[in-house]
Amino acid sequence: MEWKTDWGLRGRMVLTMFLLAVVYLVFLGVLLVFVESFVLIVAVMSVFLVAQFFLSDKLALRSMGAKEVSEQEYPELHRTVARLAQQADLPKPTVAVADTQTPNAFATGRSKKSSAVCVTTGLLRTLDQEQLEGVIAHELAHVKNRDVAVMTIASFLATIAMFIVRWGWLFGGGRNRQGGGQVIVAVLVSIVVWIVSFLLIRALSRYREFAADRGAAVITGKPSALASALMALDSRMDKVPDRDMREQSEMNAFFIVPIDKGMIAKFFRTHPATEKRVERLRTLERELETA
Repeated sequence: MEWKTDWGLRGRMVLTMFLLAVVYLVFLGVLLVFVESFVLIVAVMSVFLVAQFFLSDKLALRSMGAKEVSEQEYPELHRTVARLAQQADLPKPTVAVADTQTPNAFATGRSKKSSAVCVTTGLLRTLDQEQLEGVIAHELAHVKNRDVAVMTIASFLATIAMFIVRWGWLFGGGRNRQGGGQVIVAVLVSIVVWIVSFLLIRALSRYREFAADRGAAVITGKPSALASALMALDSRMDKVPDRDMREQSEMNAFFIVPIDKGMIAKFFRTHPATEKRVERLRTLERELETA
């Protein structure tokens, strides 16, 4: 299989990014009404962006309790990552393992040269070798597509909006009547921006999952490997402890399968339904067989 562009999927991602840009431009315009110094806005946002962009990989690994592992500790895992990275035409990423029974995996890093692939001990115990290769190839496809950087940048102003909501309510009451009114308006606008961007970012995340699934199929040449892994993981997610890794729910966009339950969680999910992902992978399998 060739690593080719899915133009329908690419078009939906571009549209989502465009809508995010419109929302954020409106947000910046509103901020300028209430903050006199444009330079101050740029300076504060630049600090947040740099910190989020350059520290996101380290924070992600730390929040998961993951640690980098050596080839002596996990020789087979290292060999698998190295071989698949070569097939994907990528530098070998850092290999990390999180000691938790929840079967999952994620990729992090702002660039191909500074990437890391993390798997959990629960994943290593749950999947066979072929399924594991499908999952790791999926994460490498995220690295190749620069998805971590894209999602970090896409969520940047949503994070700013969240901070304004939190701190605006906290400190708005201490101002004079006019200033307090301005704070309330800014907070209300920030709430709207956060909600809209929240929904758009999750749509963007779902689109990129489809792209990573196709990338995994190209890397391994076995779409069925990832399809089998997704079904195995999906069946296990309802059985994991309620608190195990759920405090890292904001990292759902980077997991191979999301950690969520219930209809509301599914409505706001960061990943497409497993059934749809498996259906697309099986279609790719049929295309490969008839090629």
